[in-house]
Amino acid sequence: MRIGELATRTGVSVRALRYYEENELLAAERSPSGQRLYGRDAVDRVRLIQQLYAAGLSSRTIVELLPCVVDGDATPELLKRLSAERDRVDHKIAELADTRDRLDSVIAGATKNLRTGRSCRAPAS
Repeated sequence: MRIGELATRTGVSVRALRYYEENELLAAERSPSGQRLYGRDAVDRVRLIQQLYAAGLSSRTIVELLPCVVDGDATPELLKRLSAERDRVDHKIAELADTRDRLDSVIAGATKNLRTGRSCRAPAS
């Protein structure tokens, strides 16, 4: 498939797909006229790349991880890197959960304020 079709099927911009190729995240064959041609597996690969980006991984880290994900090739260094990335994501999740809990508290106070007319701030001591 050509780059425009891959972009449409994945919801990723043509510019992003070119970036992926420049950073060795995605490979394309070239037609005799120089157009990029992608195989059927490109859709799944782009979706995987998007998921890894969404988890906060850098292009460089994704390049290092893809052989393990795609081919099953792993090294002790890669396993260490994967574990470190997972720890980082866990920390980010914990921070987001804390933020959600604080928002829940603010929502509860605001809801009580609307019902009772009392300030949603805790009384000063």
